[in-house]
Amino acid sequence: MPTNNKILSLKHIFITSIVSLTTLSFLVTASVTLYFIFSHLEKDFKQDIIERSAITSKTAKAYLISKDVIGLEKRLSRLSSISRMNTVHIYHLNNNQVSVTSSYNKDYTGNQGIRHIPSQINRKERLKSPQINGAIIEYIQPITEGNTIIGYVYLEMDLQSLQSLKNKTYLCLSVCFLFILCFSIFLATRLQNKVFNSVDSITTTVQKVSHKKAFDLRCEIQDYQEFELLARSINNMLARTEKHVKRQVDAEQQILKLNHELEDKVSQRTEALKDSNEELLSTLEKLHQFQGQLVESEKMASLGDMVAGVAHEVNTPIGLGVTASTLLSDRLDEIKECFDSKTLKSSQLKRFLADGQENIGIIYRNLNRAADLISSFKKVAVDQSSEEDRQFMVSELIDEVVLTLAPQLKNSPVTLEVDCPDELVITSKPGPINQILINLIVNSLIHAFDGQPDGTIKICIMVLSGQLHIQYKDNGKGVDQSVKNRIFDPFITTKRGEGGSGLGLHLVYNLVTQALNGSIQFDSVVNKGISFDIVFPVIIGSN
Repeated sequence: MPTNNKILSLKHIFITSIVSLTTLSFLVTASVTLYFIFSHLEKDFKQDIIERSAITSKTAKAYLISKDVIGLEKRLSRLSSISRMNTVHIYHLNNNQVSVTSSYNKDYTGNQGIRHIPSQINRKERLKSPQINGAIIEYIQPITEGNTIIGYVYLEMDLQSLQSLKNKTYLCLSVCFLFILCFSIFLATRLQNKVFNSVDSITTTVQKVSHKKAFDLRCEIQDYQEFELLARSINNMLARTEKHVKRQVDAEQQILKLNHELEDKVSQRTEALKDSNEELLSTLEKLHQFQGQLVESEKMASLGDMVAGVAHEVNTPIGLGVTASTLLSDRLDEIKECFDSKTLKSSQLKRFLADGQENIGIIYRNLNRAADLISSFKKVAVDQSSEEDRQFMVSELIDEVVLTLAPQLKNSPVTLEVDCPDELVITSKPGPINQILINLIVNSLIHAFDGQPDGTIKICIMVLSGQLHIQYKDNGKGVDQSVKNRIFDPFITTKRGEGGSGLGLHLVYNLVTQALNGSIQFDSVVNKGISFDIVFPVIIGSN
């Protein structure tokens, strides 16, 4: 089962989710509320300065027309009664020249005196609509006579009350936020403790059951309906498991008792078969040794035809030995069945011993004969699978294979076609590659084209992604489906009794997968031929 390296805590997620949801809800609500409140207040202040500008504009128009500057100054001085009014400038437009006619500046008591600000007429385009700049709001409105602009009025009003309201509001909201945050953490912790106490209780019980295998433990009664249902389900499961374990233990004890009784009986009745079994095991061990020797001999068989005769001679005694051992195994199964059913008769046992002695004698004589045949076979080839890597040209290696098999190819109606780059140089084990090609070609000559007037063998060599691909095909008889799935198994052959040992392709498979660290794929269609795709890593190019 895959494991997750990052395991999350449900308690942590529970608390974090509640606190996050509370915080987000408060921030969103406060932000939206403050936005609408302050937007409405700012809109009121802008509307207020527009209305005051309109009133001031109407008042100043009469003085500008009559050019009564002193009267305008006196009229503007009355604005001191408006605490929020900071500055008022009246500009006169004469021959496209704008000049300050009159102004009012709020009298700042204390050490600051009167605050004077320069002319703002150059900002008239920007201040065509009220602009809030920090703690002040500014606005310029034209003074018109009919459709003619005769001047401008500039107003600057104090917004300290709005700024103070914002600061107090933010401070109050911060305090409320801290209180709500602390309360949400407290509430989440309380809820978490109430909810997860039940989870911890059930988890602790399950862990004790798992570690100590104490299936008699039960989960405590829970306060919440859902966890109580879970606890009851676990308790039911534990009760059933306890009963099952108890039955299992009783059954195991009974089986142990029966096994001890059976062992005593078997040990008494099989003493006579002990020597025969030891001899049979020794024979089987020799058979495995002979199999290894046959595999080694098949590596050299690709260089000549001697292995066919030897394989035929060896298969005969081995076949007799296998037949005798199979018969002995069948008799042994019959005796065991009678023994298990307690119907074994002394006559059956006596007949089994006699047959066993005769079959073991047959096995012994035939295996000795096979051993003599194998030991007398002189090696004619050197095992090349252990050869070290070296650099060589692939086309030259194939030419050597064709030259080695020239007599067989000359005496057969087979055409060999090779597609290999002429200058392809690789670093690998040439010995196993040589053995593979020889075995494949000889296998085709023996099996694929037997009784056919002509045929074609194609070998295609290519290099892809640092790997050598060998594609081998023939258009011979092909392989039946029953043999196809076991083509690389040892001793699988269609020429049993005619010189075929069934070790050639087994050797090819071992050379590809072990000596070359590659892979081999096989496919065949009856009467259409076979194909081998061999791939293994190599080093391309010369040093």
